[in-house]
This record gives sequence, C-alpha cells and structure tokens, in this order.
Amino acid sequence: AERSKSLPFMNRPALLDGSMAGDVGFDPLGLSDIDEVGIDLYWLREAEVKHCRVAMLAVAGILQVEIFGPAPGCEMATAKNQMDAFWQIWNAHPQYIVAGLIGIMMVEAVSGIATTSGRESGMRAPGDFGLDPLGFKKGKAEGYKRLEAQEIANGRLAMFAAAGEIVQGMTTDEGALGNLMTALKDNSF
Repeated sequence: AERSKSLPFMNRPALLDGSMAGDVGFDPLGLSDIDEVGIDLYWLREAEVKHCRVAMLAVAGILQVEIFGPAPGCEMATAKNQMDAFWQIWNAHPQYIVAGLIGIMMVEAVSGIATTSGRESGMRAPGDFGLDPLGFKKGKAEGYKRLEAQEIANGRLAMFAAAGEIVQGMTTDEGALGNLMTALKDNSF
C-alpha cells in the first residue's frame, strides 16, 4: 500500500488520493472512511472548508476589535478578551446575540441544503457556492488549484489561531495583541 505523505509510517487512506486541495493523506483516526454512519468525505470536506472560512473571519475580527475598538452599537464591549466582551454585549443587548444566532441558523439551513443537493447531484464541489466576484476561476486551472490549497492551509492555521486567541484571552484576561506584546517584552534580549 502507498504511504501517506504526512505520516510516512502509515498507509495512505484509500479515499485520500490527493485529488482534493490540501490533501496529504493525513487521517490518523480513519474519519475519511466512515460511510456506514452516513458521513462521507464530501460532507467532511464541506465542513472543513466552512470552518476554515469562519476561523479566518474570526481571527481577523478579533484583531480588528483589539486594534480599532468595538463596532458601532457595541461600545459596551470594552473587555480585552473576546469572551468577556461577548458577555458584556449579552448583558447590555442580548437581542444582538439572538439576531446573530438566528442569522447563523438561516445560513446553516441554506448551506445544508446546498451540501446535500451538491453531494447527491455531483454538480457542486464542497465549499463552492458559485461566488467568484474577482474571477479567480476564469484564470489558469493550476493557479486556481494553488489558491484552493492555500485557502485550506491558511484555514487550518486559522482554526488553531482562533482557538489560541480565545483560550489565551480567557486565561490571561488580555487580548491576543496584548499577549503578544507581553511575550515580546518579557522574552526580548
């Protein structure tokens, strides 16, 4: 059997043949082959792309609030870390949070329908909603494949970054940039 690029001591999972962006055969838990429970590789890739995109927005949003301050209408969120800011908004205007959750439910319903119909018809790649305002798909195919791989790689990194910003903020009561400045100051020569 062929060996995985990411884990050379393990066999490459059968379904991870390198055809998807960012696929290097990393699947130590065997999640790519769990069809018997109704979750296939298409669904897993759709979830990965969605979480990558949300994490990239979260990292940018957390840093934007730390650099420029809270958004208009959310001036009560003065805490440095995002979890405390969330509870400050909840205490002052819970309707903002409820409206956000309703919006998330509506987006999830639409994307769930798109995922299911795309999987059944085969007419839609995971994560492809036909939104390409800058025309990246119109260029060279290899250039677009490179962009897809970069989206997955940066999204995977952003998932760790978002988790790190939140956990670090909760443990130190500082924002990500404040923690970075403290670490640089404490560890400089």
